[in-house]
Amino acid sequence: MVPLASALLIAIAQPQEIVVTGGGLDAAPGDAAFDLVTIGRDRLAHSPSNRLEDVLRDVPGFQQFRRSDARSANPTSQGATLRALGGNASSRALLLLDGVPQTDPFGGWIAWPAYDPRRLGRVRVMRGGGTGANGPGALAGTIELDSAAPDDAAGLAAGLAYGSRDSRDAFAAYGARLGDGFVSVSGAFARGEGFVPVVEGQRGPADRPSPYTQASLAARGVAPLSATVELQANVSAFADKRERGTAFSEIETRGADASLRLVGRGALPFSALAYVQTRDFSNRFAAVGTGRALATQTLDQYSVPATGLGARFEIRPRLGPAALRLGADWRATAGRTQELFQFVAGAPTRGRVAGGRTRTLGAFAEASLEAGPLIVTGGGRIDHWRIAGGQLTERLLAGQALLTDAAFPDRGGWEPTARFGLALRAAAPLTLRAAAYLGWRLPTLNELYRPFRVGTDATAANDALAPERLEGIEAGVELRPAPGARFGLTFFANRLTDAIANVTLGQGPGVFAGVGFVAAGGQYRRRQNVDAVESKGIEIDAGLDLGRVHLAAGYSFADARVRAAGVAAALDGLRPAQTPRHSLTATLSWHGPRGVFASAGLRYVSSQSEDDLNAQSIPDALTFDAAASLPLLGGLALDARAENLTGARVVAGISGTGIVERATPRTLWLGLSWRG
Repeated sequence: MVPLASALLIAIAQPQEIVVTGGGLDAAPGDAAFDLVTIGRDRLAHSPSNRLEDVLRDVPGFQQFRRSDARSANPTSQGATLRALGGNASSRALLLLDGVPQTDPFGGWIAWPAYDPRRLGRVRVMRGGGTGANGPGALAGTIELDSAAPDDAAGLAAGLAYGSRDSRDAFAAYGARLGDGFVSVSGAFARGEGFVPVVEGQRGPADRPSPYTQASLAARGVAPLSATVELQANVSAFADKRERGTAFSEIETRGADASLRLVGRGALPFSALAYVQTRDFSNRFAAVGTGRALATQTLDQYSVPATGLGARFEIRPRLGPAALRLGADWRATAGRTQELFQFVAGAPTRGRVAGGRTRTLGAFAEASLEAGPLIVTGGGRIDHWRIAGGQLTERLLAGQALLTDAAFPDRGGWEPTARFGLALRAAAPLTLRAAAYLGWRLPTLNELYRPFRVGTDATAANDALAPERLEGIEAGVELRPAPGARFGLTFFANRLTDAIANVTLGQGPGVFAGVGFVAAGGQYRRRQNVDAVESKGIEIDAGLDLGRVHLAAGYSFADARVRAAGVAAALDGLRPAQTPRHSLTATLSWHGPRGVFASAGLRYVSSQSEDDLNAQSIPDALTFDAAASLPLLGGLALDARAENLTGARVVAGISGTGIVERATPRTLWLGLSWRG
């Protein structure tokens, strides 16, 4: 028998296998208690649009403030939310890429062209869940994006497609082992002449197509420091140019991110993350005259520089049968908007600068306990927030005389939150679960300090906005009656208190605080904390995997209502703006022999109100998508894709004067892809 000391020496002397994953720590056991939906690599690689925001619409209840995607929407309307907790263009869902928060540091919206789904390995959506270990901002849920794993990103891949309205879509990626580590680089480019946003019959000489040009680049490196510890480095950049369908409506966003993450999977698993984000945004606005004959410039938001800094540390010790998560995180944002406005004879007469800084610092502790068929999880966190340096300056350009010089008081506070859940595997195919949680979100610098106009409507900022807070409960069942078959049902009730909304307070013509003159037909709004938004409903998810054939479907029903008093009393009992009651998705895909692929999908979204007063209704929409790939030779394949195959009208918005804007017209693609 070999003595114990000799055995230990032999084990130490033997080389240990090093395997890099490029991912974070494994999912916590307690996540089984919450409502989770996973989008796999296959769906990400075969999206009919190659747009991440469209892929996320596979999750019932996911929505943006507008139905348009990032080719035609204004980026400021592209926050993400779930469970009908919308009504605001800022994100109420927390979006993470490899653990890094992705919302714009100034405005809280999301730069979707930065995230090509073909460079991702998995998307995990937790609806609800509140503010847990991932940090504040997850009022409606958390959307976790994971970069492609080394095996998925290995080798050379490229694709080129041509589509309707002179659209081009190109993608290239390369990944390779480097010693015991891994490196990858990928780039994406999209360009199109665009479509005319205003519906036919309402167009005039001022209306024209809305072209776009978008590009992104990402590089990753993963290096092992030992058999159980790896260092991950991510660098990415993007550029996005769009136009909104008239003269003086150009929009440009540029950004770059960098992060370092140290992940240990030994006896004491840990993760340490640090990141930096930079953004610069510009946006011009126009007013369209009678008969839509002429567009004249009204505002030039020529630069909105913003930065985000952050760090996060987590360890996962075990305490007997319990798995613990202990950690802390920090995030700081700074930004300002720089604008020229009040144009006379085509030239600006006034300038505006508005912005400030925010900071959050939090600590969390969670525990998960597995006792036979029962999983119990619970934890809490405490966050300290601070808003500082807020200012709004307006001056005449001629002579630089000051019109407004406001310095807003610094303020801060504490936000305690918690969440609890349990999952019971009642029988082999059946799991029951229940959860309760709290969450919160800090107002963005955009909401606090920047007034804005859309057409004749004007909205004032509000430096006194309080953080939004969420209370939520849910209960669900998951049934797996056979291998490859899954059915999930979730009942939820959420209450978002101090919800930030754009509240209508008056109509033009007239002069109003914070925005100045509002013309006839325009509405005056101000950002306000309303008492609450209450949302109750159900979510259904189902999947069936039959080998080569896969079916996925989902449905969401959400009855959301505003509770308001005081100056916002007119909103009491109404639905939040831009929140549908029903949404339905279904996708059928087939993997044939030798790499043949085909899929077809449908999406339905019910009617929703355009505005907070529910005065205008946006009709429902049913669209169909399809994709197919036919291998040719030597790794080359012929690809065909179709968005909104039937050409259904998808209304994105209705102006105060009744002008209807559409989204997502029929778009057909034909291209080639190659995988080395």
